[in-house]
Amino acid sequence: MTEVVLKLDRFAYGGASLGRIPESDSQTGTRGRAVFVPFGLPGERVRVRLVEEKRGFARGELLEVLEPSSQRIEPKCRHFGACGGCHYQHLPYEAQLAAKTEILRDQLVRIGKLENPPVGPMVACPAPWNYRNHVQFHLTGQGRLGYVGSEPGNGEQPPSKEPVFPISECHLPEAPLNALWPELAFEPDSGIERVALRAGSDDVLLALTSPDQSPPEMVLEAGISVVHLSGPDALVLAGDDHLRMRVLERDFEVSAASFFQVNTVMAEKLVRHLLDRLPLPASTILDLYCGVGLFSAFLAPQCEQLIGVESSPAACEDFAINLDEFDHVELYEGAVEQILPSLAQQLSASTGEKTLVVMDPPRAGMDRHALDGLLELTPQVIAYVSCDPATLARDAARLAVAGYRLAEVTPFDLFPQTYHIESISLFKLN
Repeated sequence: MTEVVLKLDRFAYGGASLGRIPESDSQTGTRGRAVFVPFGLPGERVRVRLVEEKRGFARGELLEVLEPSSQRIEPKCRHFGACGGCHYQHLPYEAQLAAKTEILRDQLVRIGKLENPPVGPMVACPAPWNYRNHVQFHLTGQGRLGYVGSEPGNGEQPPSKEPVFPISECHLPEAPLNALWPELAFEPDSGIERVALRAGSDDVLLALTSPDQSPPEMVLEAGISVVHLSGPDALVLAGDDHLRMRVLERDFEVSAASFFQVNTVMAEKLVRHLLDRLPLPASTILDLYCGVGLFSAFLAPQCEQLIGVESSPAACEDFAINLDEFDHVELYEGAVEQILPSLAQQLSASTGEKTLVVMDPPRAGMDRHALDGLLELTPQVIAYVSCDPATLARDAARLAVAGYRLAEVTPFDLFPQTYHIESISLFKLN
């Protein structure tokens, strides 16, 4: 494989830094090509091995830092650079915030074609270590817990997945989870695909996922809930099939198969931001990809009608429980792209432009049919909660063409030490 020496210029989305092979390099066909190098830092002169070459770029493996950045620090974890879970442990936390803010801005400019996007400073996490209330492991062939390794991204797409890397330490899970996971042991032939641990406000839940409907034989840990997941089925092996998460003094029931923000402290900041920045009270609020009702529960008292749309059956059951106190809340179970077009026609006839939309799509962003339905509704304000700056930028470009102005973007650091970027963008109809 080809080895080259190059200077890294800037951070790229996906956990790498970008440099270019010098024009003077003698390697045929590689001169001037962009190279994405994980664990390198801008300003560094590095020696890399080209491990994958595409038409417009290459991926490089960092072999040696010849001239280190003045910001480079010693990583906290012995597995940094190998397990694939963290990307910025070698960078001071304040520098991480600045880097991710600039990456978000760059994605909006390059992919979204937005000039001078109104990106504010990133909201920092009060605890950049041991912040995750949910951690998911895979198993090695020997039954050891580990994380799926990764290859670097290309600046627009996240890294691709590689085999499971066994770990002996991790500094991201909350303390109750970090005390428990090293005690878990599984047989090599257990058939378990994933092992997930969640810490609630006063309880812990262990979820085991496998294709076999029969649960594996195991000695259960006293004092925690254990659930076996197989497709849509959830079998309780001990305790409850859910736990309780507390956000801003409000409890939420969250089932083993339901999504919930992994950083509870920062989830509170997301909620407060929406309550502060949205034009409330409102006539009708539409909460797309509403999950268990995290945002809906706080928005419901601020409107005459709230409608949630969610595809996960488990999350819908949780939503119904979490918002049971409200008589003016409706829930539609199904894919947003299937429900929204007809729902938009119904709402347009009754509420029209009085509708306010909050949406928290998955990493893939808004489905095109869902976006078409949203534009048919023509809400005055759209609050877009994003976990992926590339798909946010793509959808922002579509909204701009439809006459929406990106009024503000606020990034939130829900995932310190990693390349992941959460943000809330407000779009207003011109």
